[in-house]
Amino acid sequence: MTDPFARHPELRDLIADPEASFFRSFSVERVIEQFPQMEAHRDWPYTDTQREALRSATLSGHSGDLWIFGYGSLMWDPALRFAEVRRARVADHARRMILVEWRGGRGTEDAPGLMAALDEGPGCDGLAYRIAADAVDSETEILFRREMLAPGYHARYVTAMLDDGPVRALTFVADHSVPDIQGELSRIDQIRFIATGSGFLGSSRDYLANIVEHFAALGIHDEDCVSLLKSVDDQLSTQTEEPTP
Repeated sequence: MTDPFARHPELRDLIADPEASFFRSFSVERVIEQFPQMEAHRDWPYTDTQREALRSATLSGHSGDLWIFGYGSLMWDPALRFAEVRRARVADHARRMILVEWRGGRGTEDAPGLMAALDEGPGCDGLAYRIAADAVDSETEILFRREMLAPGYHARYVTAMLDDGPVRALTFVADHSVPDIQGELSRIDQIRFIATGSGFLGSSRDYLANIVEHFAALGIHDEDCVSLLKSVDDQLSTQTEEPTP
């Protein structure tokens, strides 16, 4: 199969060209250069040595092509040279807004924001990318620089169901030993964090809206994200209503 979109031609114009992606050359130094505010958190990311050790351990024993399951921005901006893309579903997992962002990107210490993580749940729809065997080393180096920038996730293999059967896929799941992952956040706190969290990358509300909009274009419905966005917008609407004279 030479056309990566042969199975899903409808996705061709919905997934960004990896060669043009910001994440293709993503690095800690580039982030600090573009956003000098992150200099204060230079000790937060993994070192290159730590990250490469995690990647090496994850790929130990693997051979052949590699499937990668994307459940967030990897779905529309993977930054990876993939040989094939397929719609996929992972059982016993769910996309959850539980990654607290307070370092200035989409929230602050006084008004933290939220981002998505893959956690336990009833099932998660996403996209699976097949990386050709001869590109696994180069593409996972790019992938780990992005997804394993800092503590927050575990690199894990899951069973992803395609329309013609299961594949073993690498993905990134919530690491509950990291304080930034707050799986017990109440719905009220989720709404508040998303409604008020904002930083140099934009607001947490716009981050969630971007997810919902891209999912709609991709033909994927996530009821939790949709209902959460509605609750956030309802709260923001209430806050901005003019008082009655």
